[in-house]
Amino acid sequence: MRQVTGILTFEPAGPGLHMITSEVAEWTAAQRVETGLLTLLCQHTSASIAIQEDCDPDVMRDLEDAFDKLAPQGGSELYRHHAEGPDDMSGHIRTVLSGVNIAIPVLEGRLALGRYQGIFLWEHRDPARRRSVALHLLAD
Repeated sequence: MRQVTGILTFEPAGPGLHMITSEVAEWTAAQRVETGLLTLLCQHTSASIAIQEDCDPDVMRDLEDAFDKLAPQGGSELYRHHAEGPDDMSGHIRTVLSGVNIAIPVLEGRLALGRYQGIFLWEHRDPARRRSVALHLLAD
C-alpha cells in the first residue's frame, strides 16, 4: 500500500463556501493513483471542509442563511469566548456543525464525487485568512 501526503493552502476572500474541487483533483491526479482513498483535513477551528452541491448558488446562500440562524455572530452578549472578535465563537460552532474532515474514494484515477458534488472550504470568519487543508492518500 502506498501513502502520499500534502498540504494545500487557500486564501478565501471572506466568509462563505469557496470551491476547492479543482485544486484537490489536480493534486490527486498528480499522484498517478488508480484506486485509493483520499482524506482531507481542514487544519483550523473556525473553518470547515464540506462536500456540497456545486451547481446552484442558491444552495450556498441557503446554507449560509441557515448557519446565521444556528450560530449567529455576536459579542459578549451571546458567547463567553470572543478573544478574536465577535465572529470568533460563532466560527467555532459552525465548524463543529459542518466538520473538518472528509474522505473521498479515488476510482480510475479520479475523485469519485457525484455529478453535482464539489469540495468546499467553508470560511466562517470575516477577515481574510490563509487556510490549510492536509491531504492523505492511501492507494494500491
